[in-house]
Amino acid sequence: MEEPSGLYDVVAEDGLVPDGLNLVAALTGFTDAGGAVAQLGEYLLDTLDNRVVAEFDTDALLDYRARRPIITFDQDHLSDYRPQTLRLYLMTDELGQRFLFLNGFEPDFQWERFTAAVIELVQLFHVKATTWVHAIPMPVPHTRPISVTVSGNRIELIDSMSVWRPSTQAPGNALHLVEYRLQELGHPITGFVLLVPHYLADTEYPTTALVGLESISSATGLIFPTDRLREEGRLFAGKIDEQVESNPELARLVHTLEERHDTYMEGTSLRSPLTDIDGALPSADEIADELERFLAGNRPGDDPSGDSRPL
Repeated sequence: MEEPSGLYDVVAEDGLVPDGLNLVAALTGFTDAGGAVAQLGEYLLDTLDNRVVAEFDTDALLDYRARRPIITFDQDHLSDYRPQTLRLYLMTDELGQRFLFLNGFEPDFQWERFTAAVIELVQLFHVKATTWVHAIPMPVPHTRPISVTVSGNRIELIDSMSVWRPSTQAPGNALHLVEYRLQELGHPITGFVLLVPHYLADTEYPTTALVGLESISSATGLIFPTDRLREEGRLFAGKIDEQVESNPELARLVHTLEERHDTYMEGTSLRSPLTDIDGALPSADEIADELERFLAGNRPGDDPSGDSRPL
């Protein structure tokens, strides 16, 4: 393996980053249910003071044919080219607390070398603890709070916040490997998996970003401005409720998800929100298909009122 330091350039001047900060990571990639990670990253960079500390080599890590950069065609010429980026930022929260934020695309290549590079940066800046977030679709109702599954080695967070603790195998992402290697080193590491209603997985669901920020706050003590996300989440949920309530069959299907969710949360013998009392998969796929078809049919492009919101 080539030297990990060859994957990134530290662009901040010496002494800019104090020792002992928290590192927060959010990378877009394999799955991002509800657009949680993308929204969280955009929101933090838009609302908090930030400076680039290090920048990773996009050419070495990105499959351009899988995630093509955006170009701007202006009548007869190209006026802009925007490649994806992967950067480490120095951020300041609402109370003036500083932290490091790793944000951008999930690497397509060289995961082991990328992981070693992240560990180098963790050691270079004497990072206090690392926290990361991603989101997966689950057959849970939008009428209940978004729950999380917690991984890592901070037992107090796992005990207090992790509502679903499966023993399973699943496709990993690059930050899973980072977590695994940091855990081997005894570095405090926490991974939050947001459990997002599967029929909203392909939308930009503002509440997912809000829950991601709240989870990070629980692990780090960082405080973020969230008023805008809360209001966007209320408006979004209201639109979903209106659409579901207008169709009695869909309302019954959502009610079925609510009952399964509530039964699981009451501490029954259910193994997970995915299974019924007998341990068999419920009709969640059918529920998802019908809800997705219904909601897709009411997206903004098909709305004669011209509403530009996701639903």
